[in-house]
Order: sequence, then structure tokens, then C-alpha cells
Amino acid sequence: MNHPYDLLAAVADGGDPGPFVLLRREGVDHVDLFTGPVHVADRLADLPLPEGGPGPRTLALVPYRQIAERGFECVDDGVPLEYLTVTGHVELPLADLLAALPTGPVVTGDAAFDIDDEEYARVVERVLAEEIGRGEGANFVIHRTLHATVQGAPLGAALAALGRLLRDERGAYWTFLVHTGTRILVGASPERHVSVDDGLVMMNPISGTFRHTGTAAERDGLLRFLRDPKEVEELYMVLDEELKMMAGVAEHGGQVVGPYLKEMAHLAHTEYLLAGRGTKDVREVLRETMFAPTVTGSPMQNACRVIARHERTGRRYYSGVLALLGRDAEGRQTLDAPILIRTAEISPAGQLRVPVGATLVRHSTAAGEVAETHAKAAGVLAALGLGPQAAAVGPYPPVRLADDPEIRAVLAARNAPLARFWLDQRVPGATVLPGATGRRALVVDGEDTFTGMLAHQLRALGLAVDVRPWHTPGQDEGYDLVVVGPGPGDPGAVDEPKMAALRGLLTRRLDAGRPTLAVCLGHQLLSGLLGLTLHRRTAPYQGLQREVSLFGVPRRVGFYSTFTARAATDRIGSPYGPVELARDPEDGSVHALRGPTFAGVQFHPESVLSRDGLAVLAELLGQLLARPAVTAHGDPVSG
Repeated sequence: MNHPYDLLAAVADGGDPGPFVLLRREGVDHVDLFTGPVHVADRLADLPLPEGGPGPRTLALVPYRQIAERGFECVDDGVPLEYLTVTGHVELPLADLLAALPTGPVVTGDAAFDIDDEEYARVVERVLAEEIGRGEGANFVIHRTLHATVQGAPLGAALAALGRLLRDERGAYWTFLVHTGTRILVGASPERHVSVDDGLVMMNPISGTFRHTGTAAERDGLLRFLRDPKEVEELYMVLDEELKMMAGVAEHGGQVVGPYLKEMAHLAHTEYLLAGRGTKDVREVLRETMFAPTVTGSPMQNACRVIARHERTGRRYYSGVLALLGRDAEGRQTLDAPILIRTAEISPAGQLRVPVGATLVRHSTAAGEVAETHAKAAGVLAALGLGPQAAAVGPYPPVRLADDPEIRAVLAARNAPLARFWLDQRVPGATVLPGATGRRALVVDGEDTFTGMLAHQLRALGLAVDVRPWHTPGQDEGYDLVVVGPGPGDPGAVDEPKMAALRGLLTRRLDAGRPTLAVCLGHQLLSGLLGLTLHRRTAPYQGLQREVSLFGVPRRVGFYSTFTARAATDRIGSPYGPVELARDPEDGSVHALRGPTFAGVQFHPESVLSRDGLAVLAELLGQLLARPAVTAHGDPVSG
């Protein structure tokens, strides 16, 4: 087409102009128009990113089913990984585009959720009882979908909806319309999932939903929301989960910036920003970060199992990403990928889908999570004529409660109890332990990538670290320290393959007297081998921060557990020597233990919730590494 607005004219005349994307990114006064052919890929690694001058190359629609590339479980609905090869790119002034977009009403019929409010509430209650209550994870996102039928031309309706979102929604990271010829996606996503620019990897976890009906959030109500323990803990949990992802794609893990308030037309959210330097191919970054915990849960691998068990249907593009891949002026790869939420999918036949989910945590109530799904869908439903518009915009620019001094102070106070290791700029070598340099550690992953964060902390203390999944064969004799890491599940299920494998590893280490540290699930299994009794907590310790006494020293640490060992005394005998216990004075729960060649902690020293986690690790390693270093065969290094 000779002029970019010819595309809109073709749609108005009832034609199909071919594949195109209209995209406005946060904070800019123009809309990008991308055109080009659409193809299908099997894997993220197959997305093309050719050499050449600076600019976008490929825009990919990544469905949820691609999570199988990580070996994670999903209901495979066959929805394709489509991508548009960018052959045309024009920047359209926002005001000009708004003047050209259709303004008529979007008419739909037969609107209904696939799961009604009562059934969704029952699903919420099952997940709280059967999954969080039984130690399967800290939080899970369960979605449902509103279905409707668009009356008239679907593409014209989508363009009208885009115009409403551009005019009425605010705070969106991307506002977009993607037309591939086989589907239309239109939405206003508030959340960057991952971006790469100039070697800087960034992620942007958002959590907490404050609903309002006026032109802006009501200040006193917002302050109550910001101080609500459920909302605070929910953001901490997704922060931890995205720090796990950053541990795999940034060389030194992520540094935390924020928190901030994100204000939108119908909602306000809280958010953090994570940043770190990385050198991975951007397609690998995409693969390693599938998908955001804000739309799946934690720990990630088990969250996928829980989703498959309780949703029982495919998610299509919901909780996947749009991904714009390109190159900068130096030829380096770039990536910008928002999460596909607050998005409608429309088929060429006019079938409309608006998926939406709620994050379930230990404090959740069924009624509250039902209401959250309605609130999150409000913006895109209003644009489609399926809900009320937000109240008319007041003064321009709008008053930002994010600039209110008290609100800023309440947000800043959220960082006071957190681990400075993840918040501060790290100075290389500043935390290296005497005698740790040249020592090797193996971290065995029990299906919780907290182990990636743990590896970064161990490296900061001076060790060379390898991480290995629990089911991957390999020797452990050549390591000065083996860390049996965390993971979901019932430690009492001793015949379950993962529990049997980790118990076997711990037994071999104990029998050989080789230094071993056990964390969370590992600690529970170690406690059982030492003769302690395990108990299921009546209330899960998922995402809970506590100050506890560790061998006489008060420490603030974060727990993600449903089970605990208990003891009646501070010392016990064992076949492996005397064991000292750090117990809760109220119920005897064993927060930590240490023996001649081993130690265990029930909490997560690597968590952002563990303000004193690095100090605890340093103290335990000082004891465990007091022995001589070993060779690759497990023999002491000769002097």
C-alpha cells in the first residue's frame, strides 16, 4: 500500500490488507506500524533474526504451549507460534492514527465466561486446599475465559477497540493490535515480561490489584491496599520467582529497583524492576523465562502441573508473550516482550475470547479472586463494548498518586525487611570468604529454581558452583560442598522418585562424612534421616518472613514451606554425630540444624525475604569448608 492509512481505508471497505501490527509503547507519542508476511515456527530458536541495520526484525506471538520447550507440563491445544517478518515499518503520530481509527460502537453478543463465578470460586478453594495447603507451591494463577461473538467485521471491531484503549487506558506497557490473517489480538498489557537492550536484561514483575471506579484511585483506600499484608507478600513472592529467572539469564543475577505504583484506568498495581547484564541470545532469554510467575505461579515447574490439573484446557496465547526481536545500531540483538494479558483474541469468524486469571496465595479468598478476574478484564471488555468505560478523564496530565509523598514512603518501606544482596549494587570480591576461593560446590535442584539464586550467592562468597537437576546422573565426590536444594512435594513420600533420589544422595554424603548443606525440602529429608519427626503445618509458611533465633543469633529469614521437622530438645544424637538444633520456642519446629559435616535450614537463605540470608550462608560455610579442599576424585588436596 502506498500510504499507511490506506491500510485502514481497506479495512473500512471490508477488505483484508494482509498481516500488520499497530503498537504503541509506554511513554511515546507515536504508534509503530509493522507489515510483512506471517510464518509459523516450531521452537523459539527457529525465530529468524537476520543481520543488517538497526531496527525490528521479527514480531512473534508466543503461545503458552511453548512452555513444553522447557520440559514443563501443559495442555497442548496446538496453537501455533506465529511470527511476522518485518518488511515495512512506519511511525504514525498518535493523534493522526486516533483520528483515522473507526469510532463506532463494537457490538457483541452471547457473552459468558466458560467457568461461571460459582465454579471458579470452587476451583480457587480446591487449589488453596489441595495445592498450597499440601506444599505444592507458594502461589498459582488459574484463569478463565469470557467468550462472545463479534457482530460485523472482526478487524473493524478490533481497530475500534484499539482506538478506545489508546484513548482511555493509561499505564499500559504495550497497547497493540496484531492481525496475522488467522487471528487478531488486541489489548493493553501493563507488564513487560523481559527486554534486552545494550546487553541489559530487564524484567518487570507486577502484582497486587486495587480496583477503583473514579478517574484515579482513591487515596485512603489505596494506602490501605498498599499496607495489606496479602498484597505485600504477593508482590514479594513474584519478585522472588522472577529473580530466579534473572539468575539464569543475567551473569550476576538481577538487581531489584522499586517498588513503584502503576496506575491504570480501572486498576492500580504495584511493581518492581529487575536488571542485570547478560550475553545470551535473545531467543534463549525468551525460552529460559517462559513464563511470568504473575500468570503461572511458583515454583514454576510445579505451577505448570497445577495449572494443567485444575484448568484442564489449553491457554492459547494467554500468559504467553508478544516478542519484538531486532538489532541496535551496533548490530547487537534486542528484545522487547510484554505478557499477553488484558488481551482479546478474535477469530476471522468473529469468535471473541478474553482470558483473565487471579493469583492464589495462602491469604486468598474465593470471593476476592472472583472479583479480581472481573476487575482485570474491565479495561479490554470496556473497549469491546462489554463493560462500562472508565470514568471520564479529569485534569491533564492526570494527578499521579504515585507522586504522593506518603504513598512513596509506604512503597519504599516495603524494602526495609528485604535482603540487601538483591537490592544493592554488588562490589566484586566484597563478600568472598577466607579459604573459599578455589573450592567447588554442587547445587542439586529439587525442581525449584531458587537454586539459581543460591548459586549466585555461593559464587559471591567465593565458590565455583555447578547446578544439576535431581534426576541428572553425575558424581558428587569431586566437590568440596554439595547443597541439596529446595523443591515442592511431600518429604514423607519416601518412595516417590525425587524423594528417593535426594534421600539417597544425602545418605551417601552422610556416610562418607562429606560436607553437605540442605535447604528447605533438602532440610526436611535430612531431618528425617537424622531421626526427627516431620509434620504438616496447619497453616502453610509460603512466602512468610520471620525473625528466628539461629543458634543464639536473631535472624530475619523467608520461608516457603508446608512441612517442618519438630524436636523437643536443642541437641540430639545421631549415627553421624551430635546434632545441634535451632528450634521454635512455641512448637519445637526446627528452623536449622548443624552437625560435624552437615547443616540444614528450613528457610531460603537465597530469598529476597531473607534479609540475613547471606550472613547465615557465610556462617554455615565457614563450618562446612573448614576441611581441606578435595580433588575431582574426592581426595583431599595435598599440600
